[in-house]
Amino acid sequence: MTELGHEKWMRMALAEAQKGWGLCSPNPMVGAAIVRDGQLLGLGHHQLAGHNHAEINALESVSPGVDLHQATLYVTLEPCSTYGRTPPCCEAIQKTGFARVVIGCLDANPRHAGAAVERLRSSGIEVVTGVLEEECQRLNEHFFWWITHRKPWVILKMAMSLDGKIALPDGRSQWITGAAARSHVQRLRQLADMVMVGGRTARLDDPELKVREPADWPRQPIPAVWTSQPLPAGLKLKGDSKREVVVAKPATSEAWNQFLTSWGAKEVSMLLLEGGGELAANALACGVVNQVQFFIAPMIIGGRGSATAVGGEAPPSLEEALHLERIKTQFVGEDLLYIGYPNNL
Repeated sequence: MTELGHEKWMRMALAEAQKGWGLCSPNPMVGAAIVRDGQLLGLGHHQLAGHNHAEINALESVSPGVDLHQATLYVTLEPCSTYGRTPPCCEAIQKTGFARVVIGCLDANPRHAGAAVERLRSSGIEVVTGVLEEECQRLNEHFFWWITHRKPWVILKMAMSLDGKIALPDGRSQWITGAAARSHVQRLRQLADMVMVGGRTARLDDPELKVREPADWPRQPIPAVWTSQPLPAGLKLKGDSKREVVVAKPATSEAWNQFLTSWGAKEVSMLLLEGGGELAANALACGVVNQVQFFIAPMIIGGRGSATAVGGEAPPSLEEALHLERIKTQFVGEDLLYIGYPNNL
């Protein structure tokens, strides 16, 4: 099969993988497709940590009695080759007798990386790797960071006006961006294991720090407030007795490292920072932000006292300003979403 043919089916597996968005933490999102003679025979994705992996769900979706000996398995992430919460998928793949396995990207987990490729090839199965590799890696970049560093991947999300303001002088900020941008933020909260805001944001905006879309979302992130002061008893985020509220203010690189390492050990693989400006400035200065997602609304607020997206101290020169890499932009409704990766990690 041609490279373009492989890409067609891998895109289908990628779309299947995204059905596990935010539901299978701390495991990665994985999708699998089973194809023979240009016909799709089975699809599956990893739905929940501790449950079947994508390959097994794809196999179980195949109609009974279908012979898979000449079929190809497409999987977005290298199959596991060791026992964990479930048996290794390599065993099931070998028993099925696939002619070929096409892998999007290799597993960053040192226990698994490359092992499945070698094992499958040694059993006579053709293995193709690196199909839509960048897309497959990007889907699980938070998992790959956590599994190799044992610290959560940190996304800094800010919503600002065209002139970089996030709130009026009195703290009012609802709503700078439109409904489509707010829905995107709900998607980020779905993926996050923990959501953190600054103390001033918590007190003035009184956010719940919950996933509100959809209303029946089963996995809520841990709420966290970056402050050294006690929180008022009546805040909404303290209204749910089932959720622990984390109150902490790591303010140095060392303190942040300790904070992130401790929560990484508790299987927090993604931390979403939602402002305000001082939290954003500190996290960026301490080099703990892996990715920024800034929404820029077609609105000019103005005002010397209006809050800016990133506070803190100004750099001595523009040469010492923090630069971003791997830039991506897209419109979300009328708002511009600017995604980049700080170069100070």
